[in-house]
Amino acid sequence: MTSTGLTAGVHIATSKCVAVVIDDDGAVLAQSRVDTPRGTTELLDVVEAICTELITVVGAVDSVGVGVAGQLDLSGRMAFSPNLDLGDVPLLQLLETRLDRPIVIDNDANLAAMAELEWGIARGISNAVLMTIGSGFGNALIIDGAVRRGAFGMAGELGHTMINPSGPECSCGSRGCLEVYTSGRGLDWMARQAAIAGLTPQLLTLAGGDAENVQGEHVMRGARNDDPGALAILDQFAFWMAVGLSNAVALLDPELVILGGDMADDWDLYGHLVRTHHERL
Repeated sequence: MTSTGLTAGVHIATSKCVAVVIDDDGAVLAQSRVDTPRGTTELLDVVEAICTELITVVGAVDSVGVGVAGQLDLSGRMAFSPNLDLGDVPLLQLLETRLDRPIVIDNDANLAAMAELEWGIARGISNAVLMTIGSGFGNALIIDGAVRRGAFGMAGELGHTMINPSGPECSCGSRGCLEVYTSGRGLDWMARQAAIAGLTPQLLTLAGGDAENVQGEHVMRGARNDDPGALAILDQFAFWMAVGLSNAVALLDPELVILGGDMADDWDLYGHLVRTHHERL
C-alpha cells in the first residue's frame, strides 16, 4: 500500500466516539462523531463504521490510533473499563481484524499526552501530568520526555486513588475515589445531593422541578448567572480537584499540569477556585 501520510484517530469515550483523519502536521482533514454504544460487538461495529466513513472521504489512511476510556495492558487487551461495560477482551486484535490496518491502541489520556508532546503544549517538556475531565477522570504521566505506562500498562490512574474511604462508591468498585468527586458524573452527584437537601432552588427549576434530574450542566449554567447554590457546588468540586492536583504534584513534581476533556471548557468558572484551594492545602 502506498503511504498517504494520513492517520485516522478514534476516541472511545464514555458517552461518545469521535473519529478524525489527520496529516503529518496534525491538521484535521475529516471527522465524525456518534454516541458510544454498550457491548463489545456494538462498539466494534461503530468504530469500524466511522473509520470506514472517514477513509471513504479522504481516500486511504496508513494506520489507525484508538484511545479508549479504560485500562489496557501492554498487549492491547482491555483489562478494566468500568465506564464502558467492556469485558476482558483482546481489543487490539479484534480491531486489527476489522480494519485491516496497523492499529495503535492505548488509554485515551495516554494518547492525548503523546499528542501534546508531539504537537501541543508539552513540546520540549520532560515531566508533566495530563488530566482529562469528562464523564470520568483520566490521567497520563509524562516522565523524562515520554508517556509512562508502568509494568503492566496501567500506570497513572490518579482518578482511582482513594481520597475519602467513607465516600460514595466509584464505578471501579472502590469507595471515595478522586473520580467520584472530580468528573462530570461526580458533579452530577454533588448537584443532586444539594438539590435533594433543598440548597439549590434555582437548579431545581432548571431541572424541571425534579431533584433527580439535576445535572452538572445546570450547575455551570447557574454559576454563569451567579446562582449562590451553583457556586457553592462548584467550589466543592474545585476543592476536590485541588486535592487531586496537590497529590499529583507531591508525587510527581511535574513542570506542567495539562487539563483536557469536556469540562475544561468551563475552566474559567472554577479554575481560580482550584488555584485558591490548592494554595491552602
